Amino acid sequence: MELRPQERDLGGGFVVRRLLPAAAKLSVGPFVFFDHFGPITAGPADNHDVRPHPHVGLATVTYLFEGAMEHRDSTGAVQRIEPGAINWMTAGRGIVHSERTPADLRGSVRRSHGLQMWVALPAADEEMEPSFSHTPAEDLPELEVGGALVRVLAGEAFGEESPVTVRSSMMILDVELDAGDAFPVPLAAECAIYGIEGRWRIDGELVDAGRMRVLDPGDEPMLSADGPARVIIIGGEPLGVRHLWWNFVSSRKARIVQAADDWAEQRFAQVPGETESTPLPSKRPTL
Repeated sequence: MELRPQERDLGGGFVVRRLLPAAAKLSVGPFVFFDHFGPITAGPADNHDVRPHPHVGLATVTYLFEGAMEHRDSTGAVQRIEPGAINWMTAGRGIVHSERTPADLRGSVRRSHGLQMWVALPAADEEMEPSFSHTPAEDLPELEVGGALVRVLAGEAFGEESPVTVRSSMMILDVELDAGDAFPVPLAAECAIYGIEGRWRIDGELVDAGRMRVLDPGDEPMLSADGPARVIIIGGEPLGVRHLWWNFVSSRKARIVQAADDWAEQRFAQVPGETESTPLPSKRPTL
């Protein structure tokens, strides 16, 4: 199955390409959301900041190829996010965060390119304590497989395990290919491959950048390329039915309705130092 992105404007002309959820495929393993943004060049007057907003029942994964952003959340975490690092925010019972341009980059021409993914939490962990963890780029395993350069961002593959703490069986791989490489995709209960840059091949079939291929169960295809290309591979065990509305994910519809009420009534913890907030959508969720 091939998924094509749907463009979404998050405000201020900041457009993302959304692959998950899609009408044909709501999730891949525990991954319920997949956005690719950039590469985009922002000018001194551009404001692509994401104001404080809430999450419940999921973990967000932020991974940059270019640029920088400043993360702040209601646990008190403040972290500059830069290319190659994995930034894993576990919302659990509820967290609020903002993502802004760092002060030293404001007023200048800057580039931005990256991914944000949402991972559903196992039902037993949906109400866990919120937290944030930052894993620097140099701490993530890097190896060569079939000539391809592979970074294990989360989970385990080819005998290497990422230091990022996860709550369920999954993998996120960043794979750089060149002509002559032959990369075997590891087996996973559910798996998808997304092209970041360059055209690539799956068992010899050419695929354009910006496309996501969802594999059939049991597939272990070979990836190759005719020139430089980069793909992200996600996969893992599915967690069962998950309901998604706005920024909330849960195995229970009632929990999403409660989260919407809590945000409307300002019952979420605040982000220290922030005075703005993102309003709740006008159409509220119902049971």
